[in-house]
Amino acid sequence: MEGKINKKETACEGKCNITEGLHKGKNCKSSVITINVGGHLYTTQRSTLTKYTDSLPEALVNGKIQNTVDADGNYFIDRDGTLFRHVLNFLRNGELLLPEGFQEFQLLAREAEFYQIKPLTDALTAKSVSMREGSATTFLEITDSHDRTHGLRIYCNASDFITRVKTRIIQVSKSRLDGFPEEFVVSSHAIQFKYFIKSESGARLVLKEDNTFICTLETLKFETVMMALKSDFKLLTSLDSSKGSIVQSDALHFLK
Repeated sequence: MEGKINKKETACEGKCNITEGLHKGKNCKSSVITINVGGHLYTTQRSTLTKYTDSLPEALVNGKIQNTVDADGNYFIDRDGTLFRHVLNFLRNGELLLPEGFQEFQLLAREAEFYQIKPLTDALTAKSVSMREGSATTFLEITDSHDRTHGLRIYCNASDFITRVKTRIIQVSKSRLDGFPEEFVVSSHAIQFKYFIKSESGARLVLKEDNTFICTLETLKFETVMMALKSDFKLLTSLDSSKGSIVQSDALHFLK
């Protein structure tokens, strides 16, 4: 329970004399403790505050360090009362759970350092690293060299997108494929289509070495472009209107 209204502390074994609490500088020895952090009152279990040995909350309630109390005999800490909500939730849950859109990581990290709760400090560091990596720019390039043996190359620095492209090619294939054609050069970040021929109508076809028909080059490019747009990639290439359509472009570049 938390709030800004002063409340008497709760005692499990009889009432605690406030004067005695002020004199001793602590909330008696009850299992339920009210703590005043910057004017915000939080009521929690003693076991919650003492969860991490040698942390400041543990040292405070166990009398290891000198403490300050407010007018009602509650432990008082002159820190950010709003942010203490997240500190207390970490003590309760043992994991970092923050609301969506939370932006005060630097401030919360300082609070974690002040309270000397290393697991919380480590969790905040890991979260910050994860967010930075997640916000890194993703680059996608689709190039058509018009060469019979290297007609199309799809490159993306996000390996999961390449995996999705491979899966989609199998889905749209005109012939039954047990998996992605082994003849194509594939890495975690790129697909290089090696085998192409021209049909009578002029459209190039992607073929395996045994002449198994897979799908048209235009289909491959179109499916990749559509996947990119659905994945929130932004097209950077200035399109040449003379090409007729996006799949006719020699090179397409996307960023996300």
